Amino acid sequence: MHDEFADHLRELFAPLGAIQIKRMFGGAGIYAEDIMFALLADDVLYLKVDEQNRALFEAEGLEAFSYVAKGNRRVSLSYFRAPDEAMDSAQLMLPWARSAFAAALRASVRKTSSKAVRTNKR
Repeated sequence: MHDEFADHLRELFAPLGAIQIKRMFGGAGIYAEDIMFALLADDVLYLKVDEQNRALFEAEGLEAFSYVAKGNRRVSLSYFRAPDEAMDSAQLMLPWARSAFAAALRASVRKTSSKAVRTNKR
């Protein structure tokens, strides 16, 4: 990822507060408050989805992030492509980013809760 694109993403997500971009697996994870709410793969931005916001992304015809794993198996993750028109405007991106951050936050809470349950069962 080029520094210019990283700067653009920081500007795009500025209304969410401080953004961290961490390189991973040939792409990057995008974090707010230490929670990953977006990922960048092949210079395409994908935002976190769950059962509560997936319909918004599907209604816009946005595609899910997927990759081919071992055994030629296609794997889809809970991230959908960001709308093209939102890529040029922090104002247009804000509702999408808030929705993605909320989904990531819900996933984080579920993960923490299930970890606590497993720990208490020991």
